Amino acid sequence: MTFNIIIVGAGIAGLAAAIALRSDHHTITILEQSSQSREIGATISLQPNASKIVEQRWGLADRLREQGSMPDTAFEVYNLRGELQNRIPLVTSKYGADRMMYHRMDLHQVLKHRATADEYPGQAATLRVSSRVKRCDCEEGVVELENGEMLKGDLIIGADGIKSVIRGAVLGREVPGQTTGLSAYRMMLDTEELVAEKAFVDVIDPRVARTTMVVGPDRRLIMGPARNASVYSIVALVPDEKKDEESTSWMTAGDKGKMLATFADFPEWATTPLRLAAKKEEDIGLWQLRDLDPLETWCRGRAILIGDAAHAMLPTQGQGGSQAVEDAEALGAFFEGFVGGEGREEVERGCREVFECRYRRASTIQAYSRQTGRPVEEDVKVAMNPAEFMDYNCKYEGAMAWRRQQEAVVA
Repeated sequence: MTFNIIIVGAGIAGLAAAIALRSDHHTITILEQSSQSREIGATISLQPNASKIVEQRWGLADRLREQGSMPDTAFEVYNLRGELQNRIPLVTSKYGADRMMYHRMDLHQVLKHRATADEYPGQAATLRVSSRVKRCDCEEGVVELENGEMLKGDLIIGADGIKSVIRGAVLGREVPGQTTGLSAYRMMLDTEELVAEKAFVDVIDPRVARTTMVVGPDRRLIMGPARNASVYSIVALVPDEKKDEESTSWMTAGDKGKMLATFADFPEWATTPLRLAAKKEEDIGLWQLRDLDPLETWCRGRAILIGDAAHAMLPTQGQGGSQAVEDAEALGAFFEGFVGGEGREEVERGCREVFECRYRRASTIQAYSRQTGRPVEEDVKVAMNPAEFMDYNCKYEGAMAWRRQQEAVVA
């Protein structure tokens, strides 16, 4: 008998959950609503708390290195005059791993292979595309697809992002993502294009593996390389009223002219990446950034939420993907011994343990990400300086370490 797991969503959270839950006694089906399971063209960083799970525990360091993964050496902040305001070195032995920089598509592909390939321990997960879930019965563990097909699982994992269908089923009401007053233009350039721009390189060398932020009064540019520094990613954060876009969808094609106008008062060296991206024929993506207030619960019956479905957060701390990986690791830890025939009470207990392990930490990181993104509008809820918060982020050792700490407190 096997323990039947249904994962809704084949993004980073869903694939990570499939990897963590792989077992000879687990049958895993991943349902992806799109016709292709792939990711957008952008970079993503995993902090040491997550990279140690992905690269060390799941054994993916070599495969990711083949795709051009890079350790992020530092986080640097510049003002509009090109003066370095702050530098936080990121290569350190105290966290047991490095902050790693990936092309998002490369990380997604490697995770998908690790989840679905037969060469790894445990049963390989089955990935079904064009499988949009429209309803979930959390108590019975049943999901209904748009085509009317009904699937039953011992455990349902909602990894379906900020527009999660499973979240509505778990909470008994719809909880839409909150607009945050920020939007983000995302774009990619060949690094050599920037290297040819002397004014930019005199301030920022795009060939160096580091994350760079250029800060203006209410806008900022966040940049970094991937694929062995052959490509360079730029995220331009702007207030919603500055972008002057009518659409409230999660992602649209950004207006290149409006983007350049929004940064017209930035110096020429700083807007070089925007100018080069605007010349290209391909679209520039525009995301209206949304997050969630902490939910009262992530689980109900046989269903549990993870990743953005549970705790969507602003990208200001680069922890969205890392927290999804931590969620997955906790699922693997607390459901490791489950086999077929488990009753609903046992599954509910496992879900509650994952929630109790993850809730306070994810909510703290969620709050800190929000207050650093909107420092003027938000009250300070997390009283940690950046160095303290870095330690809080990166010293996490996983679900079993959390359990030992709880047991020590009780003892």
